[in-house]
Amino acid sequence: MSSPKPAWPDSIARASVVAMSIYSARGGATNALHLDANENPYAPPPVVGASDYNRYPAQQPESLTARLAGLYGVDTNQVMVGRGADEGIECLLRAFCEAGQDSILTCPPTFGYYKTCADIQGAGNVEVPLSAAYEWDIPAVIAAAKPSSVKMVFLCSPNNPSGNSLTREAILSVCDALPETLIVVDEAYIEFSTIESLVDKVGTVPNLVVLRTLSKAYALAGVRGGALLADARVIELLLKVLPPYPIARPVEAAVLAALAPSAMSVHAQRLAETLAERNRLADGLRNSDFVETVYPSDANFLLLAIKDEDKLFARLRQFNVKIRDYRSTTGRVRVSIGSPDENTIALQAFGVTDIAERADRIGETFRKTNETDISVRVNLDDVKQTKISTGIGFYDHMLEQIAKHGNMGLTMSCEGDLHIDAHHTVEDTALAFGSALKQALGDKAGIGRYGYVIPMDETQAQVAIDLSGRPAAVFRGEFPTDHVGEFPVEMCPHFFESLAQTLGAAIHIDVKGDNSHHMIEACFKGVGRALRPAFAISGSDIPSTKGTL
Repeated sequence: MSSPKPAWPDSIARASVVAMSIYSARGGATNALHLDANENPYAPPPVVGASDYNRYPAQQPESLTARLAGLYGVDTNQVMVGRGADEGIECLLRAFCEAGQDSILTCPPTFGYYKTCADIQGAGNVEVPLSAAYEWDIPAVIAAAKPSSVKMVFLCSPNNPSGNSLTREAILSVCDALPETLIVVDEAYIEFSTIESLVDKVGTVPNLVVLRTLSKAYALAGVRGGALLADARVIELLLKVLPPYPIARPVEAAVLAALAPSAMSVHAQRLAETLAERNRLADGLRNSDFVETVYPSDANFLLLAIKDEDKLFARLRQFNVKIRDYRSTTGRVRVSIGSPDENTIALQAFGVTDIAERADRIGETFRKTNETDISVRVNLDDVKQTKISTGIGFYDHMLEQIAKHGNMGLTMSCEGDLHIDAHHTVEDTALAFGSALKQALGDKAGIGRYGYVIPMDETQAQVAIDLSGRPAAVFRGEFPTDHVGEFPVEMCPHFFESLAQTLGAAIHIDVKGDNSHHMIEACFKGVGRALRPAFAISGSDIPSTKGTL
């Protein structure tokens, strides 16, 4: 009597992988006395944060897996963390494709590493090319993937290098038509797209695999972190072929820090900036004599059809600007979206002279101690970008006053030890705020430098500010109460002292009144109003006879 057919996904996996046991390396320090992994019992010589470097990490660090599961909205047993999404591709080929027997399906032009991994594994590659307009032929994909030797279909959406996306309906139709085939959707650029991710279908559509990376939207390309999201049964197979210790401890620490709750609002602001810059760069390149076509993009890059190629590349060399050359395969080139200043240089290299103004002065500071975890982003030229969360309602309201009356955007998030008191939260956010402002000001060329003002009801706050580069804080005033809400009034002068310290400014405040709320609010509003003319650009010279501030 023949043996019963293995249950899915064992039925399509390599038989040798199904028969394997997961490598039993312990991985990760516990409270036990570890004499089981041939580790050195001592931490390396002084390196900040290196206390656990002598211990092997877990194959799938629990805290990192939990954070990525939360980020993407899946269960922890539906996540495999790897060294970028690339390791997910490698493990898929190892687990499911027999050398010389099985194949994958790709839709070129697309991410070349799919085929590279197939070549390394000895697997075939069935190609269903995109149309001349870079569209997928879904019926052709389904038909070409019908043979049982095609173990997985790779769909990159948004696609690299074309930048366009498949609809959810199209991808799910492929999943439905090929239930015995893994449909691998590479969403490396999904954060830049208006197309909704398919992560909500992970597990409910058993043959769906989603690849996600931290390299693009979360600025962690050098850290090498990514995730493969799939049905728990697929994850179990992949963990058999994943190396025992793929995630180094510094990588785990870097990813968790970059994805800390305090940092997420800054990521959101950066993403909004990238999308705005994509539009600005596309509009500018359409005016370039070197560009025939700017293709629509849902990613952080633009695909271009160009002309006068030799002259263009000569200009790019002059400006020391490098772009991705796909002329040998698609006849096109690809330009990544950089910072506003980098995009302006790129436009100049493409010969665009009528460049939309983009001179926003932006500063970012991240500060993490045992007491607070803070991220701050200021934009001195866009007041709309304001979102503040410190855990102290009245303090948030006061910071909003500085942003509003200072005519600046302020994104601030703080996770502080409020169970002790408000001191560390207020002090550390003021220090971080001042550092971000100083960074945004740059060399201070053209600024007004000075500001002063502010009456409020029965209260009067006189404020004078000099962005001299020399910190000084003078505060005169006595408050009739010791708290306003959860905000200790003694922290009002301390806030401005800390702000002056890192901003490098002289801040003088003299406040009189009968109501603590009004007095503090007048101080914050007054400082905002004083900073407005001080930050304002009124020329190009540095406002100092010394030539520097």
